Amino acid sequence: MFQVGEVSRRLGLNPQTLYFYERIGLMPSPQRTAAGYRLYDQVDLDRLTFITQAKTLGLSLDDIKELLALQDGQRLSCREVQDRLLRKMQQLDETIHKLQLLKAQLSPLLEQCQRGVAQPDEGKQCVVFQAHSLMASVSPD
Repeated sequence: MFQVGEVSRRLGLNPQTLYFYERIGLMPSPQRTAAGYRLYDQVDLDRLTFITQAKTLGLSLDDIKELLALQDGQRLSCREVQDRLLRKMQQLDETIHKLQLLKAQLSPLLEQCQRGVAQPDEGKQCVVFQAHSLMASVSPD
């Protein structure tokens, strides 16, 4: 069993974050000592690790809450679970597509920078900041 300070150190979270997750229902209320200190077990640590990783991937707290509800075995039919997971997969596919487009737009800018670094002109602004370079590389969706 781990107290808040130990969990915070292990996962790199602010203690207030743990309290917040409990308050909004991402974390169940942990066990408490006789003195009222929160105690977390390995299952709690695993759940917090999942939350942290999901946030790192860009999922919202609402998305994470929904995924945790599925993981917790919320009473849903297989059809409901499938529909939710399909929606999430579609959202992820859309996000991946947008990120790939952005990467394709940034790639020529990086190449221009690399050429500029190879042939520096100290008194000149980076070629990327010239209006025609930006407009040629970035196209509207």
